[in-house]
Amino acid sequence: MTVSMADQPWLTAAATRAVMKALEGAGGPGCARFVGGCVRNSLMGQGVDDIDIATRLRPEQTIAALKAAGLKAVPTGVEHGTVTGVSERQPYEITTLRRDVETDGRRAVVAFTEEWAEDAARRDFRLNALYADAEGTVFDPTGGGLEDAAAGRIVFVGEAETRIREDYLRILRFFRFYAWYGQGAPDAVGLAACGALKDGMGQLSAERVSRELLKLLAAPDPRPSVRAMQDSGVLAQVLPDVQPLTVFEALCGLSDDPVLRLSALLPTDEAAVVRIAGALRLSNAVRDRLAAIVADGPTVSPDMGEVAARAAIYRLGQRAFQDRLRLAQAATGGDGEVLRQLAEAWSAPRMPVGGRELAKMGVKPGPETGRILKAFEAGWIADDFPEDGHEDRLRGLIAR
Repeated sequence: MTVSMADQPWLTAAATRAVMKALEGAGGPGCARFVGGCVRNSLMGQGVDDIDIATRLRPEQTIAALKAAGLKAVPTGVEHGTVTGVSERQPYEITTLRRDVETDGRRAVVAFTEEWAEDAARRDFRLNALYADAEGTVFDPTGGGLEDAAAGRIVFVGEAETRIREDYLRILRFFRFYAWYGQGAPDAVGLAACGALKDGMGQLSAERVSRELLKLLAAPDPRPSVRAMQDSGVLAQVLPDVQPLTVFEALCGLSDDPVLRLSALLPTDEAAVVRIAGALRLSNAVRDRLAAIVADGPTVSPDMGEVAARAAIYRLGQRAFQDRLRLAQAATGGDGEVLRQLAEAWSAPRMPVGGRELAKMGVKPGPETGRILKAFEAGWIADDFPEDGHEDRLRGLIAR
């Protein structure tokens, strides 16, 4: 069966043509083919963000060919055969065909080859081992990639357990690709292999795991994949304190934010969340956001009044309030859209008085200043942030 993608805009773009012309000018027609995501997504009717190219050329030949054509060549991973070509400011990752010489579950020692089948054999899934030449003709060395792409199946290349033992991150990739591209039930053989070998994920770096997890949670509907992860025991391997999926599943229908979706899987204890974020080596920004969702503070609910909502926004901050509101919506089934719009439109004011105003009124700096300002703030918030009457309120507090 001959399949062509000749009408794809990314393939026919002048920048892409220039790169392929440079490579084929050095290695002859057919020495370079598009591979992986750009081919897979084109066949599945999804957008293409990155363009990867596999070639028989060695890295030094690739660099020479690009430079000879007036294109920029960046040696981003020459030891692994990868050079980034830049054409009209568009990056193209170009990698020499490879075969695995040695693997340890985290990384591979590779050797260069000129055989497309050997390069395909070291890839993770059959639908990721699809190649296309400069004219858009698709090649399927594993013999199952085209059918998998058409059916939305995520099937390992060769023996599933062998592929996983080469790199245990492929367990998470199996679920991530199922979340993004899978249809129907997950491949039973692959799912069983992931469950059987899940303990091997313990040797992976936390950064690789968290990056893959957040990509999975960013899928349009990750719920079937996360359910499969839970059933196989993989989810508990990644998140030992994972919570029941009820709120997570409801939240996925309300928000596509992967960090917020992650929060629905975590405990509601701030110390536990900080510990988990640290174990996953999440960024400080993500850690702080997750912690703010469960930190002590006002209770947020979809049916709270606007005065209480403004007080909560002031205390929590806009982002934490919105996050808590979404989770509360998911947990209760409440509507909350009026409050969400309020949080987007309303900016919390700054407290209108401080120590300077008290000093002018004869209050000396010290604990009394703090007591008065704290009491003022509480009353000002409770009264829904009035714009005037501040001096009279201060005088009343000083007189107490």
